[in-house]
Amino acid sequence: MVERRVNVGWAEGLHARPASIFVRATTASGVPVTIAKADGSPVNAASMLAVLGLGAEGGEEIVLASEAEGADAALDRLAKLVSEGLDELPETV
Repeated sequence: MVERRVNVGWAEGLHARPASIFVRATTASGVPVTIAKADGSPVNAASMLAVLGLGAEGGEEIVLASEAEGADAALDRLAKLVSEGLDELPETV
């Protein structure tokens, strides 16, 4: 299991637009990923409803995880996206 712990960089947290950006980036990665609050249960990171249901606030720690091949690179890109509050998935880290 590959894991990345990161603080949410979007001031508004993973709500509406940031959640949509994150879910699209997760889907585009082609790697199954879960997301959870640091003390919570993991949910499917490619599900908009699941991500919104987390209620992750800006600055809060989340955990991204995957067991799939290619998980290291995918999680590095997703962690960068979340921590920096970017508008799109970075091509390289």
